[in-house]
Amino acid sequence: MGTLGSRRILQIAGILLLFVCGAIFLVQGNSSWAEPRSFQKKGCLDCHKKFAEKYLPMKSLHPNIKDGKCEECHLRHGLVPKLLLKKQGNDICFSCHSKEKIGMDKSKVHTALRTGKCTACHNPHASTGSHLLNTEGAEVCYRCHKKEGFEKKVVHPVLSKNGCSACHFAHGSDQNDLLVKAGTPLCLSCHDPAKGSFKKAHGNYPVEKSSCSVCHNPHSSDRPKLLKSSSHAPVIDGSCDACHAPPTSPTPFSTTEKSSALCFQCHDEVKLKEGGEVVHVPFKEGECTSCHNPHSSENAKLLVAAGNRLCVKCHEDKGKAVARSHRALTGGKGCISCHAPHASKNRKLLVTGGSELCFSCHANFKTAKKAKVPHAPFGAGECIACHNPHGSPFEAMAKDRLDKVCYGCHTDSEMSFLKTNTHRPVLDGNCSSCHVSHGGEEKNLLRAAGAQLCSKCHGDLMKVTDGSTQHDPFKEGECLACHDAHGANLPGMLRKKQATICFECHSELAKDLKEGKSSHSPVTSGQCTKCHSPHTSRNEKLLLAKSPDLCLVCHKDLQQRMQKEKAHPPAERDCLRCHRPHASKEPTLLDKPLQGLCGECHDLRGTSFASAHLSIDPVAMDCRSCHDPHASKDPKFFKATVHPPFAARSCDECHTVGKKK
Repeated sequence: MGTLGSRRILQIAGILLLFVCGAIFLVQGNSSWAEPRSFQKKGCLDCHKKFAEKYLPMKSLHPNIKDGKCEECHLRHGLVPKLLLKKQGNDICFSCHSKEKIGMDKSKVHTALRTGKCTACHNPHASTGSHLLNTEGAEVCYRCHKKEGFEKKVVHPVLSKNGCSACHFAHGSDQNDLLVKAGTPLCLSCHDPAKGSFKKAHGNYPVEKSSCSVCHNPHSSDRPKLLKSSSHAPVIDGSCDACHAPPTSPTPFSTTEKSSALCFQCHDEVKLKEGGEVVHVPFKEGECTSCHNPHSSENAKLLVAAGNRLCVKCHEDKGKAVARSHRALTGGKGCISCHAPHASKNRKLLVTGGSELCFSCHANFKTAKKAKVPHAPFGAGECIACHNPHGSPFEAMAKDRLDKVCYGCHTDSEMSFLKTNTHRPVLDGNCSSCHVSHGGEEKNLLRAAGAQLCSKCHGDLMKVTDGSTQHDPFKEGECLACHDAHGANLPGMLRKKQATICFECHSELAKDLKEGKSSHSPVTSGQCTKCHSPHTSRNEKLLLAKSPDLCLVCHKDLQQRMQKEKAHPPAERDCLRCHRPHASKEPTLLDKPLQGLCGECHDLRGTSFASAHLSIDPVAMDCRSCHDPHASKDPKFFKATVHPPFAARSCDECHTVGKKK
């Protein structure tokens, strides 16, 4: 085979030997490596140790907690610190506790259960009380139901002994208030109507045929026998026959008189009306029981509902929640702060007429009646012309958005105020930004006179610096000399076109424009504010900037040339050296005829001028024919484009100039 073949055989044999030895080492030397590997699943309580310490020792454990079946309700979440329930709300409870079994198929269902909050009463894991309740007995009910109403001076013994569940189901019932049976039969299961004490207490009337809660509070009361806190005197005295037929009558609960005639046997109708001719409808129609319970009530004066809730049974619109509520309505005595319950001498059953009722609380506004300029409705005592006395969504309980209230009387103003450019307070419907609502010392009920009023919003615009020039109307605070206070179709809320307003005072400008040959474009287009500030300026004549900077804002071509070329000194210093700003009898707004204007600086009769101009009479010349009056690249200010002979100063090649005699 040769040497090469022998080496190859030896290499293969060596590799096989190493493989066999390695396998033996793995099996014998470290046999655990060959065993199959597996992950051990941790239980929930291996991590939730604090949970286990808190709940596992408790008396009542949820079966799933007891059996370690957390995943019946929860999804495994690993290291994610989040509560992951398999279902939301009560649905997770219904997985085991069927709705029918717990009473959700009943016509009346406990609110906590109906709104998906089993945990309002039950702890989902464990509890020291029975049925996994958060607290034992009535205390769990008191988490929602105010405790005070159930622990008055006299407590129903069954409530003290057996708690709420003696009379109520916890989840659902076909009876009102989740009662375990109908009201009267429930009471009679403890109170035997055949007993003499029962008959004596009820004057031998067959009360077992009526509702016990007509007179009694089933939980607790400050009165003996659990009578409600406000009880009719005959009920307290056990004198039912004061109003009803005798107990032996075939109709023992019928009344001896009909409607209010029965009540007026004890209650003086004249006294109740207190001389009022405006009578509350139920009182007028003898329907006393529309407002009063004839036996007993937990509300004062035997009312069938407390406070305003009684009134809004009929006056539903007055019970709606509003952003700006009347404090007299929401606090204190409520509706009867302003209204009499039975009759009144004033309209709407008001306890006092007109604005005097309002002033009984809002006395500080009464001084506005003495104001120099009173608001007409306020002066007439018609507060409700602007305000809703029961509350409103709008500021100060206004009946509507303030501008709508104002337009109710100022009917012509809405169309005249709403223009292309409308004053912000008008646009926002905030008339009270400028006007007082009740009465003031300035005409038109303005909050302040002249510019003092405007400065409250436009303070920055109206600041005046030392040494500045002020426009006379601005200086005198006569903003309305130029502006409309409410709105205008012109920019800046100007009351008329800009030129018209300016010419009312500067009438000489109108005359110059009419007589002039040339006029400045901003003047003819009525844009005086292109050059002048209408209020104040650091420059003379209220100019926005000094010349020539002001002029070069529009004449940009000249600005560029004057920057790049040699500028004519007068043009560089002040445009008004040669031009008029508004109108002129000369072309191009020149201050005077051209020769006279140029002659102010140039000696038109001198020998050097005559030599340079071939002795042509200056009167016959137009300097601008050859020279640029503003700027030029040429030292002599010649125009950029010239005739070649002219550029070579060879005028005589084309012109013949005769000598003067």
